[in-house]
Amino acid sequence: MRWLLRTLAGVASLLAVAAVVILLWSGASLKGDATALARVSVQPFGGSVASVEAFGAGGRRIPIAVKDGRLTPLQRLKPGERVSVTVRVRRPGWLSWALGSERTEHLTLRAPVAHVKERWLTVRPGEAVRVGFDQPVSAVARGTSKLSRAHPLAHAQSTISLGRRPVTGAVQIAVAPRSWETVGAPTQVSWFPPSHSPVMVTLPAAGSSVGPATKLYLTFSKPVDEVLGHKRPQLSPATPGHWHKANSHALVFVPSGMGAAFGSHLRVQLPHSVSVTAAGGPAAAGTSGGSGGSVSGASGAPGSAHGTSGGALRTTSEVEWTVPPGSTLRLQQLLAQAGYLPLRWHASGEPVRRTPSAEAQAAVDAPDGEFSWRYGNTPHQLQALWSAGHENTITRGALMKFEDENGLTVDGLPGAAVWHKLIENAIAGKRLTSGYSYVYVHREVPQTLTLWHDGHTVLNAPANTGISGAETEPGTFPVFEHLPETTMSGTNPDGSHYEDPGIKWVSYFNGGDALHNFDRASFGTPQSLGCVELPLAASAQIYPYTPIGTLVTIES
Repeated sequence: MRWLLRTLAGVASLLAVAAVVILLWSGASLKGDATALARVSVQPFGGSVASVEAFGAGGRRIPIAVKDGRLTPLQRLKPGERVSVTVRVRRPGWLSWALGSERTEHLTLRAPVAHVKERWLTVRPGEAVRVGFDQPVSAVARGTSKLSRAHPLAHAQSTISLGRRPVTGAVQIAVAPRSWETVGAPTQVSWFPPSHSPVMVTLPAAGSSVGPATKLYLTFSKPVDEVLGHKRPQLSPATPGHWHKANSHALVFVPSGMGAAFGSHLRVQLPHSVSVTAAGGPAAAGTSGGSGGSVSGASGAPGSAHGTSGGALRTTSEVEWTVPPGSTLRLQQLLAQAGYLPLRWHASGEPVRRTPSAEAQAAVDAPDGEFSWRYGNTPHQLQALWSAGHENTITRGALMKFEDENGLTVDGLPGAAVWHKLIENAIAGKRLTSGYSYVYVHREVPQTLTLWHDGHTVLNAPANTGISGAETEPGTFPVFEHLPETTMSGTNPDGSHYEDPGIKWVSYFNGGDALHNFDRASFGTPQSLGCVELPLAASAQIYPYTPIGTLVTIES
């Protein structure tokens, strides 16, 4: 009997030990991983992974691949993005009666972020610029005002070499720590040669072309307050915006509104002189490899540090950039959007944001897109005048009409006032509603005038053009003056003078040539002194369709 009790006690002990072992070895854990987003570990008696769910900001579902316990996102995440992961583990059936059929593990984490270790580097001339990070990175994008495409690395590494660069320079660099991440926010890295005096590098490179809303960075080898004291640089011409410290070593000018004027030269006057790369040195090459920093026209005594290939430092207290004029292509896009052209324009990608800075930037760097004719029966003579991205008569006429409609000086030139009004109207979504007109004058006898408006031929009327010696000049011209009644005067071909009061419905289009009414016994043959004469009823009907900017084509 005692033997039996001892045997039963031993079996009970073994069963208890087995239960403890099973309990200890039936767990599961979920934690971060060095290469994947997370890692799930299931113990020998824990069962198998039944499902994995991951959610990003706003409850966005993130598809996940599971391999060898590693959870890897199937869509790219942003560095620092918050992710919630839930893993459900199904226990073996023989164990589920005691511990339940499933075990659930939750983990909230952030996608890894890599930080630059040192943003202001001292690099000897001729040496490679090397940027270190606090953890390995898998992809890199870099540039000055605009980042390049992300470049995947052959293997993750903690230090990136930019190769040999000008003696001073700056670059915006953005990295992705993991292969399943996009690159994060860019960080500016600047490098300087060894020097006893403060050295400055600019981003974008001084002397280069910048957009109206481009931020201007001045980065110094020493802290800003040590270099400039409490004074701040002066920008001319005066530009809306403000200076502020980007960090201890850098000042940034942030334009506001539409920023710098198109076609201007921005000049920054520093309160104290600094060393910069001499014009013509390696940094003067501009943005090669994403570097910044040369100064156009810098003058003064050379500094103590020297670069290779003529890259000496010299002192200056001025730096300068060029803001290009507004582009013809963007002018046409805005006129089309506002209804002043017989064409539509559609952006290929995201439309330009309706903000002053975005519209100003687009004015000098027009977005991609395509034009299409608004009307299926647009006259072929009108279509032949069009050329996207190039100055042409259609654009000039539309611009003159825009100027007239908006109370601007009508000269057909896209000056500052025109651009400001175009951008203002684009932001407000303002659009012309009066439609598009085109006039074509046939010089073959019987001479006629055709008025086309918004896809319809409104009128065909007999007309008279100029006699021999006072011919109406062939070509296409925009109406520049629009008068319900006026007195016309001038010189006849025989030298005598004429003065005709009470001429009605007058639209001047080329010098003294105009569309207008004139009392004649007949129409359809050359009878005028260069104008296009029309019967009273026809001229009255045409007049409302021919405001300033309307194109008039005289057949060649």
